[in-house]
Amino acid sequence: MLALNFVAVILSVLAVWRVTHLLVAEEGPWNIFGRLRSASARLRLARLTDCFYCASIWVAVPFALLISREWRIVAICIPALSGGAIVLERLTAHDEAAVLIEEGEES
Repeated sequence: MLALNFVAVILSVLAVWRVTHLLVAEEGPWNIFGRLRSASARLRLARLTDCFYCASIWVAVPFALLISREWRIVAICIPALSGGAIVLERLTAHDEAAVLIEEGEES
C-alpha cells in the first residue's frame, strides 16, 4: 500500500508539472493555451496562468484529491505537489521565462 501511494505521489508531481507547464509556457494545439492566457488576462486573472508558482497550486488541487480524500493529507499534498512541480521546472527551464518574477522581487 505504501509503495502504491509513493508511486501515486511521484506520478502526481510529474502530472502537475506537465499540466502547469502546458498552461504557463506552451501554446498547445490551435494555440489553445495561448488563447486561455489571453482570456485570463482580459478577466484580470493573468496571474493564474502566467505564474508557474501560482498555477501549480491550483493544478495540484485535483491531483491531491485523487491521492486522498482525507483533508489532512490533501492539505499536505497540495503544497508538496506544487513544490515538486516547481523543482522540476527549475531543473528543466533553460532560457524559458516560465516563472513570473514579480517587480521588485529578487531571485
